[in-house]
Amino acid sequence: AGVVGLCAALECARRGHSVTVIDRKPRRRDGCSFGNAGMVVPSHFIPLAAPGMVALGLKWMWDPESPFYIRPRLDPDLLSWGVRFWRAATRPRVEAAAPVLRDFGLLSRECFTSMGLDFGLVEKGLLMLCKEERTLEEESHTATKANALGIPAEVLDARATAALDPAVTMDACGSVWFPKDCHLSPGRFLAVLEEELIRLGVFFHWETEVLDFDTASSSLKSVATSRGAMKGDAFVLSAGVWSAETASALRLSLPMQGGKGYSLTLTNPPQVPDLCSICTEARVAVTPMDGALRFGGTMELAGTDESIARRRVQGIIRAATRYFPAFSETDFAGIEPWRGLRPVSPDGMPYLGRTRRWKNLLVATGHAMMGLSLA
Repeated sequence: AGVVGLCAALECARRGHSVTVIDRKPRRRDGCSFGNAGMVVPSHFIPLAAPGMVALGLKWMWDPESPFYIRPRLDPDLLSWGVRFWRAATRPRVEAAAPVLRDFGLLSRECFTSMGLDFGLVEKGLLMLCKEERTLEEESHTATKANALGIPAEVLDARATAALDPAVTMDACGSVWFPKDCHLSPGRFLAVLEEELIRLGVFFHWETEVLDFDTASSSLKSVATSRGAMKGDAFVLSAGVWSAETASALRLSLPMQGGKGYSLTLTNPPQVPDLCSICTEARVAVTPMDGALRFGGTMELAGTDESIARRRVQGIIRAATRYFPAFSETDFAGIEPWRGLRPVSPDGMPYLGRTRRWKNLLVATGHAMMGLSLA
């Protein structure tokens, strides 16, 4: 019942299928579908596994407040994942992935705009805020690639950036504006989505653990759960970071690591921008949400450990005050940080489609930080 699973359920229900959603958590849940930055971003056509990311990740490893961290541990799955990531982080792989991610991003945006539900989608674009000229130069190259791929992008100086979003004070030497990007409030979106699914007759099994599958033939017949067996004609595996564990019961390999992210939501911020943005050097996302303002970031590979690393949260707060000088660290006092585990594949591409082993099983997982955007 995360955002990818619910969007799949909506599409199936609207096509006339009888749909059942199984989720191991209670109805009041707080997974990564809820605390994320709420961005729909066709601009993100470069996969996580890109040239230079390995070296940058190793550099950031020594900074406890950096945007990226791998918790050292003796884990063969992590080692195997890391080798796959390193092999995928090449220019030819990225150039092959970019048009695919572009198509996914633009199609998903079209689905959001034509969904016919009122969840407050804001279509004003995204700013990649840059504090350093060197970073702005690098982002301008990305803008050139985006335009070549049919994704509009415009490089702005500091004055043009401020003019585009005068509701907030920004400390940046410039930005790249992606006008096709959108944002929304994830909690509001999921509530509206769930309400529509119930209206369509979709049945929910909360606090229900998937235990095993009927694998006696080339097609799955049923799934064994903590509440008994449930039959079906087709099955969609969309269990986020736990998809790999579930897939192992089906004799499938889905290399996956949990990428922990954090967010802090100010319900009464000193300023509220009109556009969402990303603080480029700090890798912190900033999104207005119905009068509130959410700051989110970090990619911490720590298995399925959901504990909160306060130093990483402090890195987000420091970044917020550097890019938005009207904010101070005291604005974040008393705000409990949210954290969630995002399912990260080693090559930065999601797992989508049918499997060869099971004719009626579809996989939809591994979206990393793009879960809502590509849902």
